[in-house]
Amino acid sequence: MRTLVLDQGYQPHRIVSWQKGIALLFRGKVDVLEEYDDEVRTVSSAFRLPCVVRLRVPVPFRVQRIRFSRLNVLRRDGFVCQYCGQGGSARDLTLDHVVPKARGGQTAWGNVVAACKPCNQRKGDRPLSRSGLTLKKPPGVPTWLPTGPGHDELGSAPDAWGEWGVVARQAPEACATVRAPAGTS
Repeated sequence: MRTLVLDQGYQPHRIVSWQKGIALLFRGKVDVLEEYDDEVRTVSSAFRLPCVVRLRVPVPFRVQRIRFSRLNVLRRDGFVCQYCGQGGSARDLTLDHVVPKARGGQTAWGNVVAACKPCNQRKGDRPLSRSGLTLKKPPGVPTWLPTGPGHDELGSAPDAWGEWGVVARQAPEACATVRAPAGTS
């Protein structure tokens, strides 16, 4: 089970293990918004596992360049093959060098796109002009990426995370909403 961490503005910040979620709670760094029905027990007490927590302190905003990674290329391309337009998960898609590495192409934002396996095999190590394929949009350095986890990380996200803008294809886990004690805000 995992815990969704929200920033002070209730935007998804990251996903952590339930153990990290409990550690953040005991250090006073988060407020629990939703909990799982499962409990973790100590000798003298029991605690429900945190499902969604909100940071009590603001996350500093830093302008950072977007790191080149497989997941970020898939996010930039919307988890869609840039040759045929077929969507898929990170397991279904590969990365393709527009100018093949064998012909001097670099592994960089401007030369790598998401491709389904059949399109990637069809193109092979040929230049785009000789492969018979066309790009849906030219690759480039993204100026921003959607926040939150990638599709593979969300395969088993709870339904409750949808309220916070994190939606998964399946949701076998369930959270329970935390009710604030009477007299607190």
